[in-house]
Amino acid sequence: MKLILAVIQDIDRDYVSQALITASFRVTHIASTGGFLRRGSTTFMIGVDDEKVEQAIEIIRQNLSPETDPATRRATLFVLKVDNFTQL
Repeated sequence: MKLILAVIQDIDRDYVSQALITASFRVTHIASTGGFLRRGSTTFMIGVDDEKVEQAIEIIRQNLSPETDPATRRATLFVLKVDNFTQL
């Protein structure tokens, strides 16, 4: 199992969230702030089976706003190995 941490711009939050949920991914989002101009952003936590990682990343990629400035990052993703997962 993997945990995808995806930090995206606030303007893309609803589109990305809805697309992931429609594809049956469970998503938790957290409001966050960062970057040079301290712009609002959203951090998604997405727990996925190993074989679904690329699908989730592609859904995120397809639902981001179009690139307007090549120097601006539209998203930053971290894929972490999960050794243990428990729901209580």
